[in-house]
Amino acid sequence: MKSRFSKFFFSMLFIFAAASICFATVEWQIIQTLNIDASPLDMAVSPDGRSIYVLTEDGNIHIYSADGILKDKIHIGSQVDHIKIGPKGERLFVSSRQNKTLKVITLDYIYDINISGSPYKGAKDAPVNIAVFSDFQ
Repeated sequence: MKSRFSKFFFSMLFIFAAASICFATVEWQIIQTLNIDASPLDMAVSPDGRSIYVLTEDGNIHIYSADGILKDKIHIGSQVDHIKIGPKGERLFVSSRQNKTLKVITLDYIYDINISGSPYKGAKDAPVNIAVFSDFQ
């Protein structure tokens, strides 16, 4: 009985030892490169993957679309060294170790909606605003 157990034990030990020696191969490729006009310090990606936020050493946050197009810049000051996006993508948390501060920035996006060919009432070039109440229950 003892020999059966010892054979089992040593065979299991050999399997675990052999498994720990194996290395996995990782295949990777660069799919996109963003050319930024200042050195990046930190970055964050929105939860839906549509926006990329890059904090630069000159105190700007560059906002890129997922396909790498620069959409906007926010100047927040050169003392900021870290950014993080909120879980819903509506807030950006900006911190400064030197100033010992944390700023919370709300993000509201403005989208152009193509309504050409749609029926309308009133002036053709009248501005239209659509408000989204995402916290309404």
